[in-house]
This record gives sequence, C-alpha cells and structure tokens, in this order.
Amino acid sequence: MGILNISPDSFYDGGKYLKDYAKQVEKMLAEGASIIDVGGMTSKPGARIIEEEVEINRMMPVVKDIIKLFPQIILSIDTVHSKVAEACLDAGASIINDISGGAIDDAILDVVARFQVPYICMHMKGIPENMHVSPTYQDVISEIKQYFEDRIAFISSKGVKKIIIDPGFGFGKTISHNFELLNHLDEFSTFNLPLMVGLSRKSMIWKTLHSCPEEALNGTSVLNTIALSKGAQILRVHDVKEAKECIDLYSKLIS
Repeated sequence: MGILNISPDSFYDGGKYLKDYAKQVEKMLAEGASIIDVGGMTSKPGARIIEEEVEINRMMPVVKDIIKLFPQIILSIDTVHSKVAEACLDAGASIINDISGGAIDDAILDVVARFQVPYICMHMKGIPENMHVSPTYQDVISEIKQYFEDRIAFISSKGVKKIIIDPGFGFGKTISHNFELLNHLDEFSTFNLPLMVGLSRKSMIWKTLHSCPEEALNGTSVLNTIALSKGAQILRVHDVKEAKECIDLYSKLIS
C-alpha cells in the first residue's frame, strides 16, 4: 500500500504531493503498489481532527482525478469521517482506512456496510491530539488484542463483512510499546484477518537510531521485513520500491 498524503502538514511528506499527486501515484504503481492510500488529514501526534467539509474539499478533486487517470486502481481512503468515506466511495474508491476504528464517527461503519467494501480497523489509544501524552498499558499486547476482539464484533454487527486489522504502530504507544508490539505481531494471527502494518519512517525508527524521518528508509526496510516474518500481509509505506523488494526477498526465502 503506497501512501499518498495530500494534507499540507503530514509528518514526513506534508505538502509534497499537493500538485504532483498524479505523478506520484503513477510512480508508486510502477514500483509495485497494489493499493494507493490517499489521505487529506494528518494524524501525526498532536494533530487535531479537521472538519468534514475541509477534508471533503481537499480530497474529492484528487480522488476523482486519480480514478479518472487510473481507472483500474484500488484506492483506499484514509479518513475517520463518514461523509468523506461516502463521497469517496461514490466516486469509485475501494477501501476505507479508519485510524479510529469507528470510534470518532461510527456512522462510517454504516457507510462501509452499505458499499460492502473492505474496512481497515486500526488500534489507537486516545486521539491524535493527545495520543502521545504518556500512553500507558498494563499489558500492551493483551489490551490491543482485547480491543480488536471487541471492535471486530461491533463492526461485524453493523454489517461490515471484510475487515483488515492494523495494530497502529506509533498511535498512542511509546517506542518500547512499539517494539514489543512488533516482537509479538504474530499473536494477531489468531483473528484470521488480514494484518496491515504502518512502520514507514516512524519515530520508533529514527528516534532509536538518533536520526530523522528523512534518514529512516533503511530502518523501515528492516522492520518491514521483520513484520512480514511475523504475519503482516499489507505494508503501508511511503517508499514502494524498497518495500516491494522486502516482500520479494522474503517471499523467495519462504518459497
């Protein structure tokens, strides 16, 4: 899954593709992306949830243009808002990726159920505005597993049939929590659902290596490979070529 951020303030590439999004989509598809995930709202630590109308106005011209230019594309919409999800699905998007698991706007689940598209449910402790403020767990793995057990049941009860889970690296978790989560990622196979991970250039990498997001590509590849070995089936990344190489090499190893 290639990331296309069209928000002006995303943590790594904010504003970079506001005008050249079509060229970036073409590049990611050529490098092997199966899915393009487009988002109009940053969810970096400290960010506020933007208004639906602002997000719709930012997203819709881009979504419509991408679908027109790449009619066979599998387009995922990164949003917490039901109206944004509905508008994008009406335009031809294929997946909804909700960092809140329906907690911010549970009407999004009704929209997904009506369109019968896959729904990515992520774990997040708190909201982006406060999730980085001293997140604590008694047992990070068991608590996230319990979250998914409860949330999957609720989402299914709303009529959503295709669920993908994302443990939410960096969302309300310390660096230690993130590495513990990665170390026990294989435990999430018990849900028998596709598992997506988003490790790309995150602070657990560059803070550990005392660098910065711009220098975190090699670390991203290392952790993506570990995630694959522990059952990850979708890698959500900024750098498609390198992630595809991780997948190809790991696939060769286990073939």
